[in-house]
Amino acid sequence: MRYPFPVGAADFIQGDEAIARAAILAGCRFYAGYPITPASEIFEAMSLYMPLVDGVSIQMEDEIGSIAAVIGASWAGAKAMTATSGPGFSLMMENLGYAIMTETPLVLVNVQRSGPSTGQPTLAAQGDLMQAIWGTHGDHSLIVLTPATVQEAFDMTIRAFNLAEKYRTPVILLTDAEVGHMRERVYAPHPDELELIYRKLPANEEEAKYPFGDVHGDLVPPMPIFGKGYRTYVTGLTHDEKGRPKTVEAEVHEKLIKRIVAKIENNKEDIVDYEAYELDDADIVLVSFGIVARSAMRAVKELRKEGVKAGLLKLNVVWPFDFELIEKIAENAERMYVAEMNLGQLYHLVREGANGKADVELISKIGGEVHTPGEIVERIKKDLR
Repeated sequence: MRYPFPVGAADFIQGDEAIARAAILAGCRFYAGYPITPASEIFEAMSLYMPLVDGVSIQMEDEIGSIAAVIGASWAGAKAMTATSGPGFSLMMENLGYAIMTETPLVLVNVQRSGPSTGQPTLAAQGDLMQAIWGTHGDHSLIVLTPATVQEAFDMTIRAFNLAEKYRTPVILLTDAEVGHMRERVYAPHPDELELIYRKLPANEEEAKYPFGDVHGDLVPPMPIFGKGYRTYVTGLTHDEKGRPKTVEAEVHEKLIKRIVAKIENNKEDIVDYEAYELDDADIVLVSFGIVARSAMRAVKELRKEGVKAGLLKLNVVWPFDFELIEKIAENAERMYVAEMNLGQLYHLVREGANGKADVELISKIGGEVHTPGEIVERIKKDLR
């Protein structure tokens, strides 16, 4: 196949553009969305590219319809994606829960901006972290990836599709306006270089009867495709292994929800990804994700120059969360700092993970401006005086 952008080569592109190109290379052939700053460039790129690769890009009436269309396309066999920002992300929460309950693989990109409500439409924030993890109601789990560079936005988009297909789950790519709109050099591999994952299909008619059953003992059921000859029930109601509604049987609900959660939580080792910088002897540990992790990295370098044993834990996956990793790091640290563009969200997870073995402090910033390395350095130096 000929692609409408360079492959096996580097290009100087926006983060939003990188996400669109990566999605197509990952096999995405259906996109539904609604224009919203600062994610509109993803929609624009998908609308340009999709017809050239025999794909479909459609503007829906709103973000509710967008994720609904993506769910339908996924059940029809397509790798599918939508993208939005804060207000649209809020509208998608109900159908995100439906996708989790029906175990529908899809990728949802949230290019974060300040909120709540319409907030600061053109400025970055990291205020949607808790919403990404727990925004839809009920007990559930899913996967949330957090790029800090344009190259990571590209790479993590491909990984998001692979994880969605492997675990039959929605995956959220939680980026922000800074990463979405900045331009950096990005290498796009040739498709032959990529290792792509596709969902497990039923091997026979018997397996197809159990679209929500642990058929292979790995907690991820094979997924029948609409139009392939299998009769399948799909409902957001509590259902048995055949998909039939069973809304009053406690044991049915418990078995279903515990499996949906366990297929994510039991595979942390495969899913969780992070980068550790100068942590071996660090007394002061910064924990950060996304665009702020870039400032945190510079801050660590400056602190090291001044004789402060500082290190950085950069989270590339914020859910599932590795509480055990945080506790292990806390055992050897005097103090941990969480730098994020909100009033404290990742902070609560890190403090829980530290389990009292190190003091955990928040370096918060809102208003649409990213922390400067100097601001982080000064806060830490002030505490050390």
